Amino acid sequence: MPLLTRLIPSPVVVDIRPGALDDLAGVLADERVAQSGRLAIAVSGGSGAKLRERIAPSLPGASWYEVGGGTLDDAIRLAGEMKSGHYDAVVGLGGGKIIDCAKFAAARIGLPLVAVPTNLAHDGLCSPVATLDNDAGRGSYGVPNPIAVVIDLDVIREAPARFVRAGIGDAISNINAVADWELSNRVNGEKIDGLAAAMARQAGEAVLRHPGGIGDNEFLQVLAEALVLSGISMSISGDSRPSSGSCHEINHAFDLLFPKRAAAHGEQCGLGAAFAMYLRGAHEESVHTAEVLRRHGLPVLPEEIGFTVDEFVRAVEFAPETRPGRYTILEHLDLKPNQIKDIYADYVKAIGS
Repeated sequence: MPLLTRLIPSPVVVDIRPGALDDLAGVLADERVAQSGRLAIAVSGGSGAKLRERIAPSLPGASWYEVGGGTLDDAIRLAGEMKSGHYDAVVGLGGGKIIDCAKFAAARIGLPLVAVPTNLAHDGLCSPVATLDNDAGRGSYGVPNPIAVVIDLDVIREAPARFVRAGIGDAISNINAVADWELSNRVNGEKIDGLAAAMARQAGEAVLRHPGGIGDNEFLQVLAEALVLSGISMSISGDSRPSSGSCHEINHAFDLLFPKRAAAHGEQCGLGAAFAMYLRGAHEESVHTAEVLRRHGLPVLPEEIGFTVDEFVRAVEFAPETRPGRYTILEHLDLKPNQIKDIYADYVKAIGS
């Protein structure tokens, strides 16, 4: 008998709503993620520590671990501290760095991970990847998907606005990433996972076309759902292809070339997506993307995040080296610096300064 369906790796629990954090213990117990209440909770010294005071009374069986940063050493150290406990699951409570450390640590000691983000800066909150700083710069490490994702919109509203806006840029960049995937399919015959592509693209479109802003719970709900779906799409495809194309290559180039000056991941990805769409000849889509990014207070020009035009040209030229083997519009066009500069000038005219 032929295989008629497939299993999709996804969280057992996705709880996105105002006040979700107050029900964390009950949700995890009801879904049998942590029936005994024995949780190892990784928190930051900032937003996570403040929330600890609020929810600790409802989690009497939990052990708390403060994480200093987002490095590979931090994650290995966290795993070492947690491995002696008899826990049901690991909870990452905080921003992206804390959740990535918790993901890596949970995978290292063989426990499921519950992601409880305090902002919506990027789609790593539900992805099968932990991004950690190491001696060579920054590395991506494969890990299992979170078994549960709990997003309290009241907590998200209290996060710095810039971090939430960055998530908008990361979500919208999915549209460009899928276009790159389709380009590689046409040119090289690279296989596309249709379900993963559809999920990632529709997540991006939902954010792109929503009329609300970060002050609205309705918009935050859509943004949070989009970031979760982006993470699941990567699990379905088995790599980051649905959500990472030329836009992310440009982002990684900024990170590697200017590590002390790089902006937020989602800010750079949104800018990269708007420019990459222009490169591929999708001028109307590029202009519309730039308009939406601007409406949300996100950068669409490198000068808006502190880079000169020459530095941006250098980043775009270097970008293909950040993902060897990945084929995007940048590899397809193989542009020289003077060509990038000329197209960038046209892009600026198209979107308006």
